Amino acid sequence: MDNLKNKVAVITGGNSGIGYAAAKQLKEQGATVIITGRRKEAVEKAASELDVNAIVADQSIVSDIEHLASKVKEEFGQVDILFINAGITDKGTIEEATEALFDSIININYKGAYFTLSKFIPILKDGASVVFLSSNTANMSYAGTSIYSSGKTALNAVMKIAALELAPRKIRVNSVSPGPTETEIMKKIGLNDEEVKILMDAIVDNIPLKKMGTAADVAKMVAYLSSDAAVFITGADFIIDGGMVLA
Repeated sequence: MDNLKNKVAVITGGNSGIGYAAAKQLKEQGATVIITGRRKEAVEKAASELDVNAIVADQSIVSDIEHLASKVKEEFGQVDILFINAGITDKGTIEEATEALFDSIININYKGAYFTLSKFIPILKDGASVVFLSSNTANMSYAGTSIYSSGKTALNAVMKIAALELAPRKIRVNSVSPGPTETEIMKKIGLNDEEVKILMDAIVDNIPLKKMGTAADVAKMVAYLSSDAAVFITGADFIIDGGMVLA
């Protein structure tokens, strides 16, 4: 497949999970791919495995984002595809929340995503595609997810406004909102294998299709939205959760 041949794609948080799967998918479809991440060893290892380009950048730091945009412009010129994927999650009630926890999640998931778009707009090609990684939790209410969910809800609002602001340049801005997806993110919040299995089994019971999603499922939607097949789609949020929001 060469649907994305001669396209330059930047993926934040591309060293694992959905970002890694998206890099693989876009590369297979012919794009020149640049992945970013804040852990140098992890980013360079992933880039070597995928045969893509790597630039170390922390999405929670605006100066890092500015440096990233400048380096991409210098080495690759303009950008056709921007997948703003980097993010973290955590759990805890509103009563238990700390300022440090709030800042750590919002600085990456919302502020960082916002300024990644902002700093990349000058180097996006006319007709480019921007995709935000959101979450189905932006459309649902679960105890213990207030910071994460509200950040994703805010991100969806930015996506729609950006779609309007960038429409004169034919730049399309959309979001993908996965539900439960088989990635390493659960282990990153301190769950062991047994705890992950118990949690996943409980989640699957609430999904009409009775299965977990995969990073590849989301990556395929990102690739579609980045292709010419989606030239008339902008300002839309695509929920990929096996019907979970319906249940």
